[in-house]
This record gives sequence, structure tokens and C-alpha cells, in this order.
Amino acid sequence: MPMDPKKLHTLLQNVAAGNISCENAQAVLTGHVHEELTLDPWRQARTTIGEVVFGQGKTLEQIRISLEELGRHHPVLATRICAAHGQALLDFFPHGCLWEEAGLFCLGADLLSADPKAPNSDVIIVTAGSSDLPVAREALGTARFLGLSAHLVTDVGVAGLHRLQPHLPSLRQAKVVIAVAGMEGALPSVLGGLVKAPIIAVPTSTGYGANFAGLTPLLAMLNSCAPGVGVVNIDNGFGAAALAKKILAGS
Repeated sequence: MPMDPKKLHTLLQNVAAGNISCENAQAVLTGHVHEELTLDPWRQARTTIGEVVFGQGKTLEQIRISLEELGRHHPVLATRICAAHGQALLDFFPHGCLWEEAGLFCLGADLLSADPKAPNSDVIIVTAGSSDLPVAREALGTARFLGLSAHLVTDVGVAGLHRLQPHLPSLRQAKVVIAVAGMEGALPSVLGGLVKAPIIAVPTSTGYGANFAGLTPLLAMLNSCAPGVGVVNIDNGFGAAALAKKILAGS
């Protein structure tokens, strides 16, 4: 079957720009998937969360093939997508959804529409500062992709803790709270002493030198004196949302 002219034009542009090798372009034109690309289309049936494409370090063509193949079976999400790859993926998949600020691209779901039930959501993502927003948006977009009712509260860290007060009623109704913080990472401990929901703490690499690229808030969160705080890896908004999905699926 001939390739769509628009996709062919985009493919040739990417070859000319050096984004795709001639060998990979030939594989696209002949319909041959890279032999080293091993996909797991049945993961969603086993675990409730399908295979997600981690885009960082992958070529545009590897990401495109993964999305195309996995998309035959279920909605599919790609994370850590750079701006250039995101725009190119929209050319390949015009009906896809790109959230550039979150580094997310998906087929089969809307990442950008706010949940009509917000702010009374099952999952509330809270950030300490505006610099934590890229990680928080990754969590929010992933939560929406996974079908969760999710809402974002921003810039309520310990430097201006009074700003948390207006959000406490909705936070106390949430089933899971995702707390995203850099610097010294104190926000999850504060929330752990105020709300009944489990807290998923996400340390970020935001901060000055002694933040050690997120190691300081990671250790602070692991050592939280507030019970009910669990911690995911540094800058791992995706992992936090996936854990929230698992918690809610078991409740």
C-alpha cells in the first residue's frame, strides 16, 4: 500500500535534516520493523498499564515505529519527547495528542482536557514551585492517559506554605496525592501530616548545588517522619502516576 504523501514528504524532510538515517527510511518504506525493537502489546491486559515508550535517547524513527505497532492494540503513550520529535510525530500521526511542556505524546487519548470533576479528583498533583512543573505535568498527563480523574495544584511549597490552605478541602477528599518538590523536598512531609490519602513523593532535580541533581530531596523524602509517604525516582512523574493507577485499581 503506497505511503500517504504527507507522511512521505515528512519522512524525506527528516532524512534531509539528518533526523532519520537512509537505512531507517528504507525500513519505513518497505514496512520492515527494526529487528532489535521488541514490543510487549499484551502488557496492558496483564498489568492494567500498557507498554509506554520512553523517548529519551531514542531516534524519531524508533519512537514512531513503537507507537505505530503498539497503537494497533491499545492507546499508547510516549514520554520524554523532545520538541522536535513531538512536532514530527504530529506529522506522522495527525490525530495524536502532543503536550510539549510535559514531554508527552500519545495515540488514543486526550492529555490536555481538564477533568470535569476537578478539583474534586481522585488524584491531586501538588508542586512546591513552578520549576517543578515539567515533572508535575508528566504526572498529570500520564494520569489522564491512564483514565484517572486528576487535578494540578501549583506553587504551594514551604517557602509560601500559606498558599496551601485554600486547597486543603480538595486535598482531603483526594484518594491519592502526588507531591512534586525539589530543593530540600519538604512538601510531601507537610502533606503527610495534613491529609489521609497516601502521598506519592516525587523528588526533582530543581535546586542549587547541594540539591545534588535531586539526591537531597530524594533522601529527605525517604526519611520523612510523616507516615504514609512513598517515594519514586528523581523526576519520575510517569512512575508516580502509574503507581497512583495501581493504588486506585486495588481500592
